[in-house]
Amino acid sequence: MTKPTKPIVSEPISTDLKGALRQLKLGPMLDTLPERLTLARQQHLSHAAFLELVLADEANRRDTSSAARRAQAAGLDPAMRLDSWDESAGVRYDHTLWNDLTSLRFLDGANRALLLGAVGVGKTHLATALAHIAVRRRIPTLMLRANSMFKRLKASRLDNSTEAEMRRLAQIRLLVIDDFALQPMDATATADFYELVVARHQKASTVVTSNRGPDEWLAIMTDPMLAESAVDRLTSTAHELVIEGPSYPRRQKPSVDSTATNPDHAH
Repeated sequence: MTKPTKPIVSEPISTDLKGALRQLKLGPMLDTLPERLTLARQQHLSHAAFLELVLADEANRRDTSSAARRAQAAGLDPAMRLDSWDESAGVRYDHTLWNDLTSLRFLDGANRALLLGAVGVGKTHLATALAHIAVRRRIPTLMLRANSMFKRLKASRLDNSTEAEMRRLAQIRLLVIDDFALQPMDATATADFYELVVARHQKASTVVTSNRGPDEWLAIMTDPMLAESAVDRLTSTAHELVIEGPSYPRRQKPSVDSTATNPDHAH
């Protein structure tokens, strides 16, 4: 007959210990300390081993918290990470190239990566996932929607801050431009795109997502000469990951029982 398992009782924490931890700004350790004390007693951990365990918890918590703050500052969606990508989504792409991109080796040579495909295949998710990896490695990163970036640059002319804004964008080690060439670009946007590409060429890495191929970008830009020069610089030595298949977001939506759906609210 199997003996009943004794319930695990969390180790009580004294008021003095709680106060000391909070004074040292280690208050969050109180969330896991009772369980760690119980584990230390059960496994007969030495004082040094126990100290290493609780400090590793705190170091990991701080690192995770710091990475989350940096990701937010970089404009990243916290839900679009590598571990949240659905491999069963049915989209097709070069997995060998993708694995190479996730190593971020392309940053070492200040190369570019183009994530191309139809609307909804998951380009933004994959680009954001790359940016999250960079943020975890403390690489200066910024992600912007193309239209927002060009509007911001255009607005900067009102207070003569265009040069400073362009310098900021040029110096970011990894710049992710999402939904590029989604709509026609006027003369100002075309010129800004050219200036940005030239400023970053062979100095910093850029990831671009687009539902159009580079050969189609020229047609939506106002100045053919600037457009051709910019596109040529951006695409030279660029890694092109073409993503094909059904809409990734559509597959992510939970299924709904049609019998329980109110037809008056169906869209």
